Amino acid sequence: MPRLQTVSVVDALAATLRAGVLDGVPAAGAPLAETDVAARYGVSRPTAKGALAALAHEGLLRRTANRPAHVPRLTAADVRDVYRVRIPLELEVVRHVAERRPLAGAALAVVRLRDLPADPPASAFVTADLAFHRSLVEAVASPRLERVYGLLLGEIHLSMVQAERAVGRERITDDHTGILKSLQAGDAAEAGRRMRTHLEHSRDALAELLDAQSELVA
Repeated sequence: MPRLQTVSVVDALAATLRAGVLDGVPAAGAPLAETDVAARYGVSRPTAKGALAALAHEGLLRRTANRPAHVPRLTAADVRDVYRVRIPLELEVVRHVAERRPLAGAALAVVRLRDLPADPPASAFVTADLAFHRSLVEAVASPRLERVYGLLLGEIHLSMVQAERAVGRERITDDHTGILKSLQAGDAAEAGRRMRTHLEHSRDALAELLDAQSELVA
């Protein structure tokens, strides 16, 4: 009989805070003090500290000495740095998946993205988009790869939410569909070409919008 996984209070609080940050609450720059989080959720201060530390490890919060944690306002340079790691990682993923082709998860992710309502919340759209990429990573069946990729996902998600969906849904759905068809055909070269184009376009669009936003803030 499968055993249920026990979730600690720290993990549960971290999940709640993570969902809020990825939905834009609190806004970028707003402080998240341990005492305020503990009081709001009725937990101890060490529990709040542990949850905030977990989000800081994922890049969803930043902390400096003697100051409360805050949601970072990501910059174009942040995006380019994340994609510097993301692109070669996902190209390697595509190569492995094309050889083995366990693609049920990716196919389902394409359908779910296409079936979203006309104007979903930004976080729901981004989650559906990233589900396709995550399914390909999981198809490689490498715990270490999943762990490394997981460290990037938070900042990828946050950048897309803060840039307010820089890449349109139709473009993303078409790109995912093309990548999936190439993988189903076992054409690693074409799948890799499509994935590179998709990710480079996403990187450039996000960076351009975040650059424009930073100029407005300045």
